[in-house]
Amino acid sequence: MTRQVVQPRIRGFISLTAHPDGCAANVREQIEVIERGGLQGSLGTALVVGSTTGYGLASALTTCFGYGARTLGVGFEKEPSEDKTGTAGWYNAAEASRLAAERSLSYRTINADAFDATTKQEVVDTLREGFGPVDLFIYSLAAPRRKGADGTIWNSALKPIGQPYHGKAFDLRSETVTEASIEAATPEEIESTVKVMGGEDWLEWVQTLADAGLLAPAARTIAFSYIGPEVSAPIYRRGTIGKAKEHLEQSAAAADALMKQHAGPEAGGWVSVNKSVVTQASSAIPAVPLYMSVAFRVMKDQGVHEGVIEQIVRLFRDHAGPGLTPRLDEGGRIRLDDREMADSVQTVVAESWEQLSDETLPLLADWDGYKHDFQKLFGFAVDGVDYDAPTEVDRPLNA
Repeated sequence: MTRQVVQPRIRGFISLTAHPDGCAANVREQIEVIERGGLQGSLGTALVVGSTTGYGLASALTTCFGYGARTLGVGFEKEPSEDKTGTAGWYNAAEASRLAAERSLSYRTINADAFDATTKQEVVDTLREGFGPVDLFIYSLAAPRRKGADGTIWNSALKPIGQPYHGKAFDLRSETVTEASIEAATPEEIESTVKVMGGEDWLEWVQTLADAGLLAPAARTIAFSYIGPEVSAPIYRRGTIGKAKEHLEQSAAAADALMKQHAGPEAGGWVSVNKSVVTQASSAIPAVPLYMSVAFRVMKDQGVHEGVIEQIVRLFRDHAGPGLTPRLDEGGRIRLDDREMADSVQTVVAESWEQLSDETLPLLADWDGYKHDFQKLFGFAVDGVDYDAPTEVDRPLNA
């Protein structure tokens, strides 16, 4: 038993602590959204790589608690120790597993580096031992670095391509509107970012499952991407991360072909372009937190704002659920960013962007909402949680 009073220790876009009870409450809240989401049908086995936070966590929860799937996740989290809490993803997975066990459902997380061949083999062994062939494979990996089989290490970079970036940003520490300047990426930095965040590892996972005979008939795979607006394009979509996302999206055709080859003509592989959401990774990108705080205000005003779980429930209910055929854009992509990118939203966002300053921020942006969402990522600012009371921080990952 390791009971501690856990207080937030947030520095910029990094949190040094996570609250177990707050993270558990967030998971329960997402399950409540799933249960009233109008989902129909059932799934046999789901594999989610990147399952402990964000869209990956929402996908894992939806497959298990929305469709009764035997859900196997892969995350890379820090477990709690005597003097430190575990990461939020650890506590998210722990609560999901506990709740699944209470309901006689199957939810398990493998805590390991998804890029590593030994992790892929552990997943194969685990599927063979009790989960069975995969009906749905979700790839939601967001990592800063990747180590290759030969020991090569690639690090992703947040940089523009071709010319330096100069534009609005937000200082999370001082909470002020600033100007950011970032030098253009080198060819090596571009290549490394694509290696880490592109589609290569997604295809390796699909090939691994295919080689192991672990793709069920008509199996499907979906990976997540983001495009975003023009105001963030120089640093995002036209930058190193955007280049990686383009590679991911281009890999969908190969993923689809592999799925059909090994799981039959009804199988498929797609990329889903999702809306912007608050994550630790997105908070590190200049201009993006500021953009999101403006966009969220506009979308809330217009009644079209969605959180992570609402977005994923819509993905399954309208596109990827059992028996459904996804609706695709001209690039062959599922578009869940349709509400964010609507002209009615982006026109107001662009007008507000030009007027942003420290003085106008409270009027034009929902910065308080952004901060609240950011704190909730780590289990803080959650209603009903007593943050002054000691809580058990040593919680098992799998029930």
